[in-house]
Amino acid sequence: MTLAQLDLTGDLARPARLTVLDLLGWPQHRVRVSFECATSGTQVHRFEGPRLYDVLSSAGPGFDPVRRKDRLRFLIAVSGADGHHALLSWAEIDPDFAHAPVLLAVGIDDTPLDRAGPQLVLPQDRCGARHISGIRAIRVDGGYRTLPPVPATPGLGSAEVR
Repeated sequence: MTLAQLDLTGDLARPARLTVLDLLGWPQHRVRVSFECATSGTQVHRFEGPRLYDVLSSAGPGFDPVRRKDRLRFLIAVSGADGHHALLSWAEIDPDFAHAPVLLAVGIDDTPLDRAGPQLVLPQDRCGARHISGIRAIRVDGGYRTLPPVPATPGLGSAEVR
């Protein structure tokens, strides 16, 4: 049996390649989720797996302890085998901020996801658009640059007030 693999990359002290079996090593959480899908109506499922926060924290995100609130600049990009992508901020999953219970599900409706790979589950989302099946990569990025502001061009993109 070939197990799906998930690559943790980016600004991490300990990047890793994980399988569903590896993810079973973290504390498991269960959640019942109801998604409102535009094409197939309401979907209700039970998911089980570790919290995304626990898995990424163990990989050692490269937060700078000298920079105040450095965690807030980190983004998390999740990619699925089917080409779907989702973007989260570290603040969404961090217990000091939003503390969203985002899961890397290793099971759905009591069925293991060994071959398909883990699923990103955001129970707080009403719509399932950020639900990613068959996760192949998660990138943690705190190294993006802030570009200098560009002066506005008069008459372009601004509303004229009369």
